[in-house]
Amino acid sequence: MVMRKFIAALLVCFFFSTGCNSLAATKATPTTIPITDILLQLDGSTAPTLTPFQPIAPTTTQGPTNTPQPSATPTIQPSPTLATVVRLGLQKPAGQVNIAILGSDYRANQGYRTDIIMVLSLNPDKGTASLTSFPRDLYVNIPGVGMNRINAAQPYGGFALTAATLKENFDITIDYYIMTNFTGFKGIIDTLGGISVNAGSELYDTCDLPQAVNKHCYVSVGSNTMDGATALWYVRSRHTSNDFDRTRRAQEVMSAMFQKIMSLDALNRGAELYNLFVSSVETNLPVDKALQLLPFSSQIVANPNIVRRFAIGANNVTNYIVPENGAMVLIPDPVSISEIIRQAFYQ
Repeated sequence: MVMRKFIAALLVCFFFSTGCNSLAATKATPTTIPITDILLQLDGSTAPTLTPFQPIAPTTTQGPTNTPQPSATPTIQPSPTLATVVRLGLQKPAGQVNIAILGSDYRANQGYRTDIIMVLSLNPDKGTASLTSFPRDLYVNIPGVGMNRINAAQPYGGFALTAATLKENFDITIDYYIMTNFTGFKGIIDTLGGISVNAGSELYDTCDLPQAVNKHCYVSVGSNTMDGATALWYVRSRHTSNDFDRTRRAQEVMSAMFQKIMSLDALNRGAELYNLFVSSVETNLPVDKALQLLPFSSQIVANPNIVRRFAIGANNVTNYIVPENGAMVLIPDPVSISEIIRQAFYQ
């Protein structure tokens, strides 16, 4: 269990470190491909009572005990024209391993949602890799729950439901997951003595930190030294930016953490450094599978361009307010997103 979580922590930090600055700008050009838009009619029943962080059998995990945040009542569906899904009809390539990387916003007694959702796709046999980001406010069908934001799937039903949601709406088969708790990263960063974050864009936003000026903090483009509290603020800041920008900033912090950890000879000090991750990482990735992926990881260290980066961005969604409850959500565009999925997972 110790080795599995430590290796998972290294993997999640490593793959966030590969060329983070360009991800938010990635955009595929739509092409004409077969797509079936399917409207999923729900029976209106309430969501089942499910335990968060429920791993798939036979793997078991031990992680932070969280209380599901979403209401047991599913969100009312929008009009039928909004409920579209991706159907490519392609087979998962042989040798491909797809890992969901989830960032939880867990806070004590308040539950959580997975506000960072990415899928890392690795194919050591072909020497290919991709990293694809999904906005937290995507309005999708969560099987057995109904139309809701995609970030509600994990607290409703753990990894099994997150995997089912990604398969149902985006035609992606997920094999494993790695869940990180960014609040826990605050303590890790402080234990590391701080990190150097390479910011792709400047950020000026409200903050409650010692260095605040008029209750605002500023991060310039380029290298910025951050302690745990500053890094946490940088990742979660939202008043002067958007969720697409938050994804980029989260990756920048993960990149900085990985580089600092590796500078401490992490592979030879696994037992010692494991304690920095034990409360922050949960995964069902088996030890043997993680060890199989490490040699391919070294290839990516030598050539970061192996990782192709994709993101469902502003050009792939439509802003929408659900009339029944006033929720502001993003409606996926199945045509442009289908091309992103095809390039990221089926080439």
